[in-house]
Amino acid sequence: MAPAPFDAPDFASADAFVWHVDPDRLEPVPHVNRVDLSLLIGVDRSRDTLLANTLQFAKGLPANNALLWGARGMGKSSLVKAIHADILSQGQPLKIIELQREDLPSVARLMNLLRDSDQRFVLFCDDLSFSHDDQHYKSLKAVLDGGIEGRPENVVFYATSNRRHLMPRDMIENERSNAINPSEAVEEKVSLSDRFGLWLGFHPCSQDEYLSMIQGYCVAYGVQIDDETLRAEAIEWQATRGARSGRVAWQYFTDLAGRQGVQV
Repeated sequence: MAPAPFDAPDFASADAFVWHVDPDRLEPVPHVNRVDLSLLIGVDRSRDTLLANTLQFAKGLPANNALLWGARGMGKSSLVKAIHADILSQGQPLKIIELQREDLPSVARLMNLLRDSDQRFVLFCDDLSFSHDDQHYKSLKAVLDGGIEGRPENVVFYATSNRRHLMPRDMIENERSNAINPSEAVEEKVSLSDRFGLWLGFHPCSQDEYLSMIQGYCVAYGVQIDDETLRAEAIEWQATRGARSGRVAWQYFTDLAGRQGVQV
C-alpha cells in the first residue's frame, strides 16, 4: 500500500528544479524566469556578498545559509536567481531547487535525496514567513543547523522574507507578554533566523535609483524614449501606486515596452 520509493532525477537534465510533494518529486525547469545580474540596481553590497558566498559554495568551499530580508519588490528573489545564472556563466556547476513554505515539513526527505549526489544545490524558499500557530519553522530549524546528520555539505539554503526574524513583531510581543518565561519563548521563535549565517537587508530605493532601473531596462531591451518623457511618466507611475521599488520600475517598463511593441 505504500508508494514506490522516490527515484533520484537526472540532475544533468536541467540546472533548476522545483520540489513537489504528494508524491515527492523534483521537476526540472528548462527556462528560469530571471533578469540579468547587471540590471539589479541599488543592491550592490548584498549582491557582492551573496555572489561571493555562492561562488565559494559552487567551488566546494564552506558557505553560509542566507536570509534576504527587507522591503518588498526590491529584488530579493531576483538576486538569488540572477546570481545562480552568473555562477553558471563562470563555468561552475550549480543546481537551484525551489520549494514552497508549505512543503517545509518534507525538506528532510529532500535533503536525504540530495546528500548522496555529487552535485551542489542551492535550496531556495521565496517569501518565507510564519504565523503564530505555524509549526513549519520547527522543521526548518533542525535542517539548517541542528540534528545529528546536520545539513549536507553539498546543500546551502537561501530564503527571502519581508521580515527580519521571519515572524511578525506582534507575534513576538505576544509571546513575551503571555509566556511564563518571556525570554525563553521569544528566543525559541527568533532562533530560526539565527541559523542563517548571512543576513542581507534590502531597503526602499531612492528616486534616482528607481529611474536608473528603468533606464537600464530600456537599454537592455532596446526601448527608445527621451529622458524627460521617461522621467515624467515613471514618477507619475510610482505616485499612482504609492510605492517606489524595483518591482514598480519593472511594471512601468513592461507598460512602456508594450506601448512601443517591444517584446521583453
